[in-house]
Amino acid sequence: MSVALRHIRAFVLLAEELHFNRAAERLHISQPALSRTLRELEESVGTKLINRTTRSAELTEAGRAFLLEAQLGVGHLEHAVNLARYTAQGIYGELRIAYMDFAINGRLPELIRAFREAHPSIRLDLSFMPTTRQRTALMEHRIDMGFLIGSFENDRIHNYTFDYDSYVALLPASHPLANVASLRLSDLANEPFVLGNSDYWAAHRERLFVLCHESGFFPRILQEASSSEGIFGLVAAGTGVSVYSSCVRNLQRRGLVIKPLDDITRRIPICAAWDESSASPGLQTFTEFLCTHWDRTHDGPRN
Repeated sequence: MSVALRHIRAFVLLAEELHFNRAAERLHISQPALSRTLRELEESVGTKLINRTTRSAELTEAGRAFLLEAQLGVGHLEHAVNLARYTAQGIYGELRIAYMDFAINGRLPELIRAFREAHPSIRLDLSFMPTTRQRTALMEHRIDMGFLIGSFENDRIHNYTFDYDSYVALLPASHPLANVASLRLSDLANEPFVLGNSDYWAAHRERLFVLCHESGFFPRILQEASSSEGIFGLVAAGTGVSVYSSCVRNLQRRGLVIKPLDDITRRIPICAAWDESSASPGLQTFTEFLCTHWDRTHDGPRN
């Protein structure tokens, strides 16, 4: 006969009470049923665990040893049951969230902090990933949600516009245009550009090239970098100018001047994207927080 959970529970309660009547009452069974359950357990274990008397019960040495592990086992099993229930309800869980530079330098940290305070039992595994790679990762279920540039047009993917950023020019502090009252994108036509490379910045470059074409030029790219810090450093060093997201205002960088581009009204949409068809309860909790609580308390995407 195999040992079942009912055998372990009955033994632990009997060991706590050391009295058959009281233990049977707590288990909501009869005393004969409790005696039968204990007998079945002892037969399965192969040794006596409790010595019975007419008035009470006493653990054997083997019973005391068995009790320590039995209590741990019951505790672990109850925890596992609760964990499964809470995970199904979206209370516990783990989410894999990818982000790109504009998101993490913008409002995403504020969202993450607010969600963790509201749902501390859901672990967020955050990883940097360029927009184009996020799209692939979403389709291959390697991430649960991505924060990327623009929406991901796919029948399986749900998009939510989390934020909007404006385009700004980044200039070295010593640049002649750093002190002008008004700056247009076309004013940068003859300037050497510092841009993120195509491996990590393809989505931003595609949008920027369209804007430059509409302004009558194609940027002369002198230097490329893989990270925002690389772009900032190269511009501050006087290598060239760049066009970035207005989220750069949240950062501090010496030697860098940020100028709005007065002729560019188009904005950069920062979207949250996820596969709704395979959303876990934890992801549903996150998306509900994002689309209801976050919007309600933060007035939606920033203008």
